[in-house]
Amino acid sequence: MKKPAFTAIRSSAQAGFTLIELIVVIVILGILAATALPRFAGLSGDARLAALNAARGAMQSTIAMVHGQSLADPAAPSFTNEGAIIPVALGYPTATVGFLAGAGIGNNGATNNDYTITVGGAAAVPATANTPEIPVNGVLVIPTGVAGSPRGLTCNLIYTQTAAANTPPTVVVTGTAAGCQ
Repeated sequence: MKKPAFTAIRSSAQAGFTLIELIVVIVILGILAATALPRFAGLSGDARLAALNAARGAMQSTIAMVHGQSLADPAAPSFTNEGAIIPVALGYPTATVGFLAGAGIGNNGATNNDYTITVGGAAAVPATANTPEIPVNGVLVIPTGVAGSPRGLTCNLIYTQTAAANTPPTVVVTGTAAGCQ
């Protein structure tokens, strides 16, 4: 009797992964995650610092626009930008939430999802454990992620209204990526 040319060859093919292979893959993924996670976790400080620098740029642009309008109409007590009324003193914006709203930073109030805004006044506001001193006629802007903590001392923006004619106001960002973490 002849045997058929094609006989069924018993196959010992695997039906899945072995336990060892799964453990090796999980360990490799764990090592990759452990090396990548600190890099991604550290980006919040960079993001907050970038947001403060963007706010400074918006404020400086608004200062330039308001100053230009003030040169054209020196008698005007205020100007409107972005729907916000920006009071003017000595040809530059005063330290008010109206100025911040006109710069696109606030919403005509101290409540904001991105920043905690504190407006100074005729007297300097002393420093606390969580905030730096706010100068006379100054505005303090702190990202909400660090507001209410000591990191507010190392991650903030301070706008100081001008005190003399022909002297522009100052906009100073204090912070590093580590300080804004």
